[in-house]
Amino acid sequence: MLVIMRDHASRPEIDHVVELLQEAGAQAHLSGGEVKTIIGVIGDREVVYALELEGLPGVEEVIRVLKPYKLVGRDFQADDTVVRVGSASVGGGDIAVIAGPCSIESQEQMSVVARAARDAGATMLRGGAYKPRSSPYAFRGLAEEGLKMLRIAGDEVGLPVVTEVIDVRDAEIVAEYADILQVGARNMQNFRMLDDLGSMNKPVLLKRGLSATIEELLSAAEYILKGGNRDVILCERGIRTFETYTRNTLDLAAVAALKQLTHLPVIVDPSHATGRRDLVAPMCRAGLAAGADGLMVEVHPDPERAKCDGPQSLTPEAFEAVMKDIAPMVSLMGTRMGWSA
Repeated sequence: MLVIMRDHASRPEIDHVVELLQEAGAQAHLSGGEVKTIIGVIGDREVVYALELEGLPGVEEVIRVLKPYKLVGRDFQADDTVVRVGSASVGGGDIAVIAGPCSIESQEQMSVVARAARDAGATMLRGGAYKPRSSPYAFRGLAEEGLKMLRIAGDEVGLPVVTEVIDVRDAEIVAEYADILQVGARNMQNFRMLDDLGSMNKPVLLKRGLSATIEELLSAAEYILKGGNRDVILCERGIRTFETYTRNTLDLAAVAALKQLTHLPVIVDPSHATGRRDLVAPMCRAGLAAGADGLMVEVHPDPERAKCDGPQSLTPEAFEAVMKDIAPMVSLMGTRMGWSA
């Protein structure tokens, strides 16, 4: 529910509404400016709806929101959320490019990729230290040792680092090294983990599940925002369909729809979506054209020998070519690369 206060409603009037809501066991989230205050209400629907708020002093209108998600919706916040991490930012016209290997293999590998990513114009460095793999025999990452390598490489070139949390028990240690905590597609509805990440002071990159609907993705993000963490980035990484030519099907309509439904920034992962390095560049362009706030691209110095996702990884030279390819498009759309000196 949304409680729309009258223009220039007094502080005591606003506080009185908040007090009644809290007495009913609901949470009140204030937004707006100097003139108009909007109170977003989260709580038991029947109890909240039973409150007689319309006639209270300073209340202009009460809107009952039927969507299962509240905090992530544009009804609650009209302006775009901008997630800032060090020198990088995502959203509000700032285009972020997150580049790096699927899995961290060595310090040399990470340092080479980090320098190449920075020189090509990437705004963040990625790398997996804990890898959820379909086969228990596949390479599953270097764990904390990999986190240390990622942190060193990021610090060497001055880029914030992004890595995945695959278990709630690892969240704290990953947060010690990472600037952004990634929730992978297989964990999108790991609600206990989402609850924990909501209470942590770290931005979260939430990937869409392999078969998740748009509503389910937004509801998963709601868990994080409900916990108090407003720095959430959504990622469209392709969904599972009947098509087998590509690894997944990149749902560009979802990008455009999410930009209408939520104030949270939305990025696209063309590497996982297609599974083919020859399709990464055109899908980068398509994602930006659909309104994405950024891209996540897998880059490896020697894809043929990569321990994970080699066929979809770009060489540093190919990544540089992609960055040059999208630069005119970013400028033409009136957006800008999301970094500052």
